[in-house]
Amino acid sequence: MRVFYKKLRQISKTHRLRMETLSTVDGITLAIDSARLPGDELQRQSSPASASFIRLASFTHQKETDRYMTQPLIQMALDSLDFDATLALAEQVAPYVDIFEVGTPCIKYNGLKIVEALRAKFPDHRILVDLKTMDAGEYEATPFYAAGADICTVLGVSGTATIAGVVKAAAAHNGEVQVDLINVPDKAACAKESATVGAHIVGVHTGLDAQAAGQTPFGDLSDIAALNLDVKVSVAGGIKSSTVRQVVDSGANIVVVGAAIYGAESPANAVREIRDLIAVAEV
Repeated sequence: MRVFYKKLRQISKTHRLRMETLSTVDGITLAIDSARLPGDELQRQSSPASASFIRLASFTHQKETDRYMTQPLIQMALDSLDFDATLALAEQVAPYVDIFEVGTPCIKYNGLKIVEALRAKFPDHRILVDLKTMDAGEYEATPFYAAGADICTVLGVSGTATIAGVVKAAAAHNGEVQVDLINVPDKAACAKESATVGAHIVGVHTGLDAQAAGQTPFGDLSDIAALNLDVKVSVAGGIKSSTVRQVVDSGANIVVVGAAIYGAESPANAVREIRDLIAVAEV
């Protein structure tokens, strides 16, 4: 069954599909987008033993189907302006992270080419492009989804219409939308509205300037997680090994790390420590 599962993941990557857990049978039950997967290919990969565990369904809401369902994802913020340095850092930390975030400075400087390069080099990782879109949501996000982004961000302060535009662009490419709650006065109301219009992730984000002023994301994280919305909750803002347990206990589904990793003597060892701490926190 696990061999079949691995093969199905490979097929889904090839055809740019998402897999969704519908229920659990021996820990694994999958659904994939039948509209875009050649039926004969699935048939060739199936067996009588596995067929009863698999059903086809149209893409509705993206969920992880392996270990990601049981512990928070690690998102690595790639903020350097240097194209080659960004790829080199990604190479070092790839075994221990789930999502590569093309940070706002990096995407402004390098554009679509950095997204295309990361997608080609890391086909099995998710790629988030931190556009922080403020207007023209669909128009701005569309080329980045087309270039290989799985997730694009839009600012919560942009308003419902702009968020809905990014949601529309994401739907056209089987992607996801993260609404960044940075500087939103009423974060709970924005998170609820974002979920209503179809966002998949809400990001609790304490920016660099706010961090320098002594602010942390922990209180806001607890408040947003307590809403129990049908979205994943991401947290960013000075996360390091000493605070990982706190963010996991507070309900984060995605833990964003940056300076604590790329500022370390060994970025690979630093992010591996974060992953190990998350695993322990989830036990």
